[in-house]
Amino acid sequence: MRYEGIIIRPPSEAQSLILQVTIGCSHNRCTFCPTYKGRRFRIRTFEEIAEDVREASIWAKGVRRIFLCDGDPLVIPQKRLLPIMDLLCESFPNLERIGIYANARSIRNKTLAELEELRKRKLGIVYLGVESGDNEVLERVRKGADGNRLLEAGLKVKEAGILLSVTVLLGIGGVEGSTRHALETASLLSEMDPHYVGALTLMVVPGTPLHEEMRRGDFRLPDTFQLIEELGMMIANSSFTNCFFTSNHASNYLPLKARLPQEKEQALMLIQKVLSTRDKRFLRPEFMRAL
Repeated sequence: MRYEGIIIRPPSEAQSLILQVTIGCSHNRCTFCPTYKGRRFRIRTFEEIAEDVREASIWAKGVRRIFLCDGDPLVIPQKRLLPIMDLLCESFPNLERIGIYANARSIRNKTLAELEELRKRKLGIVYLGVESGDNEVLERVRKGADGNRLLEAGLKVKEAGILLSVTVLLGIGGVEGSTRHALETASLLSEMDPHYVGALTLMVVPGTPLHEEMRRGDFRLPDTFQLIEELGMMIANSSFTNCFFTSNHASNYLPLKARLPQEKEQALMLIQKVLSTRDKRFLRPEFMRAL
């Protein structure tokens, strides 16, 4: 198996076979993201991918889940993506699910029928980076889509019968926009009603445009407990049918897992306890946080 550069995958894909079908990110403009900078986006050739699949099918024949990376493999044109999916289904007889990163544009560029074709080839979950429901924030961080586009994309994935997992980013609204970011994000999540939500915490990385904003004083990152307040506001003001909500990513101060709405009260009680006591024993130590 050959990998180029840093490989990013969701926590839930920890046991999956990671197959790199694209290099870099097709958007690659988000001001907070350091991951794919300096790398030109390209789609790997079918021959390159097939060679990795052949190798993996020897030592990982029993694999049940596969995750396709890098940043946005759904951007691959359908006529090139379908043969890859077919190859995976043929090569791994125990395969149950394929997961993939996507953005609003790549989902929009696929028809509903095309997404359904992919679902029939075991595309079982799409990971969509929402980051915020606040259009001012989305524009400032150059996300490339507003809330309406993100909502449209998320609903389309669900309509195709594919599980939808979205990420949101605590702190991306800054100190001044913290409350608006939390409330607008809660509103968008409620309308989208995804199957999974992963809340990550913004870590400002040197060399990114956002770091330069912060250096100039144009952006202020909320402190530890302000970030936890954001998390509480998002959960309190969200309404889900049946969503598994987590903040267990390594970037977060308060690891939390809750099935919503069933465990909403317990989650809010824990957050309130942390905020009222300011007891750092509940929190992940700074030295253990990571992207």
